[in-house]
Amino acid sequence: MEATKVDEKGRVAIPKGLREKAKVKRGGYVRIRTDGESIIIEALEPIADKYFGAFKITEWPEDLDEFVVEATRRWRSQKAM
Repeated sequence: MEATKVDEKGRVAIPKGLREKAKVKRGGYVRIRTDGESIIIEALEPIADKYFGAFKITEWPEDLDEFVVEATRRWRSQKAM
């Protein structure tokens, strides 16, 4: 447990040790909620990490929109199995 000061705009800095332990990186996202009089900050997994490797690309498609629609359709059909 560590202490930090709330600035004039209501912001707090998360101490480096806690950021590293929770794997919160600069530019990353956190979820903030209350539980009674407590404020809970939870690290969120980056979307890119969540879906890394979901799509295999052998060459860059000419029509990216069409590629995304087809890749999503294939991914959903695999998830339904």
